[in-house]
Amino acid sequence: MSQYADPKVLVDTAWVVAHRSDPDVRLVEVDVDTGGYDQGHIPGAIAWNWTTQLCDTLQRDIIPPGDFRRLMEEAGIANDTTVILYGDNNNWFAAWALWQMKIYGHSDVRLMDGGRRKWLEEGRELTTDVPQIAHTSYTVPTEPDFLLRAYLGDAQAAAAQQSAALVDVRSPDEFTGRILAPPGLPETCQRGGHVPGARNIPWAKACNEDGTFKSVDELRALYEGEGVTPDRPTIAYCRIGERSSHTWFVLKYLLGYPDVKNYDGSWTEWGNLVRAPIERAAA
Repeated sequence: MSQYADPKVLVDTAWVVAHRSDPDVRLVEVDVDTGGYDQGHIPGAIAWNWTTQLCDTLQRDIIPPGDFRRLMEEAGIANDTTVILYGDNNNWFAAWALWQMKIYGHSDVRLMDGGRRKWLEEGRELTTDVPQIAHTSYTVPTEPDFLLRAYLGDAQAAAAQQSAALVDVRSPDEFTGRILAPPGLPETCQRGGHVPGARNIPWAKACNEDGTFKSVDELRALYEGEGVTPDRPTIAYCRIGERSSHTWFVLKYLLGYPDVKNYDGSWTEWGNLVRAPIERAAA
């Protein structure tokens, strides 16, 4: 991991085996639901449901500070706990959870490189036992770090004024408007296409076949080859913000870009706006 700009944000599966019983480490499997966790998970891991625990269920938003504090306390996480996140889909939703934890100021939160897929491919131990966790006390900072988050106005300014590089991390078919969403996924939009001026760099291009992240040199070539460089602010987006949190993680922590934001409103916001400009040029 030492090759990356911030090597402490990633651990491998061997590290997890060695530290999963450490009282100062909390292991969390994060997915859109907890079905996979229920079928078998890393011993000692707890589960977070993206839909019900990491999103505001009354309005489209991240969870408010009070809910975040309760989530941490119920998970046995203190402010100085090392939190290791992993999940399906090459850590899409785990990256979202990391992004949200960084907004709320948790200092030591990391991804398990390769996620659930890597653990399974290596034939490592699984259990259906749910650990009993003692609650903790957790303090949420007065001022969350919303500089990590892009809103609609930020994306509009980037498109109109070229004030930031826009990275659309969806598939080429979504980018060109041939489809509105990947098959089987419910969140959609009225129109297909992409934000004017965005570059299409699908999130999966940052990963190896086993789900682990590519090398620094490969990642740098991928993004800089599309004109996404560290000297400009960058905004990543997808459909609902989970895939773009994965790219946000790559740019910010693996490549060390100083100004990267995740636009979690993404295409389901932009693609439903009245009179919002779109493009449908080839990817």
